[in-house]
Amino acid sequence: MPLSLFESKFRPYVILGCVVALLAIIDLGSGQFLTAATAYSTLQSFSTFSLVALGLGLTMLIGEFDLSVAGVFGLAGCVAVLTGETNPWLGLACALAVGGLFGCAQGLIITAMKLGSVAVTLGGLLIASGLAYVITHNQTISYENIDLAMMLNDRIALLFSVRSLVSLGVFTIAMVVFAATRLGRDLIAIGSDRKAAIIAGVGVRTLLLGAFTFSGAMAALGGALLSYGLASASPSGLSDVLVPSAAAAILGGVSLSGGTGTPLGIVAGVLTLTVLRTGLNALAAPPFAHDLVTGCILFLVAVSDAPYFSRRLTWLESRLRRRAF
Repeated sequence: MPLSLFESKFRPYVILGCVVALLAIIDLGSGQFLTAATAYSTLQSFSTFSLVALGLGLTMLIGEFDLSVAGVFGLAGCVAVLTGETNPWLGLACALAVGGLFGCAQGLIITAMKLGSVAVTLGGLLIASGLAYVITHNQTISYENIDLAMMLNDRIALLFSVRSLVSLGVFTIAMVVFAATRLGRDLIAIGSDRKAAIIAGVGVRTLLLGAFTFSGAMAALGGALLSYGLASASPSGLSDVLVPSAAAAILGGVSLSGGTGTPLGIVAGVLTLTVLRTGLNALAAPPFAHDLVTGCILFLVAVSDAPYFSRRLTWLESRLRRRAF
């Protein structure tokens, strides 16, 4: 394998391919991993936090971080269930409005007052979580439209569901927009050097505001779809999406310092985590195995991003090329 494949632009796909290949090798003879049921379960898990990872990843791309996505995810799910009892589309619209407005408000505070996003969105996380407890009276609320819940999770072509198709559709649109317009280049420019981006005429404030609005809307969409699919919502039961979403974005090539990453890479990062989870479950691995393996992969990614490692890798590759010729 060429050493250049370890560069950040190729790394998400190399990691995903290695994870799939390793699990397939371990599975030889048992037939538990390479099945349609495992693929369906992987895509269901993908739909749970992929949209959150997309929104969070774009804020990381511009050098910021949206901690509030976990709170908005749970709050939007509660809003969707409470307002969408008779009309699911109304509930979904209300959830998206709450998420988008929440993200927009945080973006306005950050840009207008020139504050750090971590402090602002940490406050947003606590506010959103608190509001979820208030509107549900600290209780789990059920959604009586069981037909909708079943429809969202019914298998389509053995592998997909409405939830997973919606997530894949949103990612497809994001990838096309990112690649076919100047939006992707502008976001990368902001994350790489904000002052230079301003000098180059990039609308930094507008794009920063848009990134946080998009992040809130994606968290809301993910929370609403999951709550509909589970036919219930809880102020505390849907809050464990921040860590896997951030891990997926990092595995997908998004740097915490900003300036690198693409929606396609985030897809690969999310799939890496979901393939690991469902694959290890199919192989009857203990529950802690997923966290251990994911932690080791993230550690290796962090090490590979270190300047010293990059210099040594470049030096080794040049030596191998000289020997080859």
